[in-house]
Amino acid sequence: MSETIFPDGARFWMPNKGAPDFVKGKISIKVDEFASFLQENAGDDGQVNLDLNAGKSGNWYLKLDTWKPENKGGSGNAVDSDIPF
Repeated sequence: MSETIFPDGARFWMPNKGAPDFVKGKISIKVDEFASFLQENAGDDGQVNLDLNAGKSGNWYLKLDTWKPENKGGSGNAVDSDIPF
């Protein structure tokens, strides 16, 4: 299992008591810190993916999604020569 990387400059809070059902939480961003984090962690496609997870305590948190698909070594366009048609 990979190390959990929390995004610099971004915090998530659960909704306040009495908040309407459609309010799921609050995210606060410190622009300078978060912009640096995004630049440092952008993938080849220029994207940064974050997961919103529930901790053992029941509180939610943001973390960097570091998952990358396996490279199977092919172009993804392989043709199976055993196909009967």
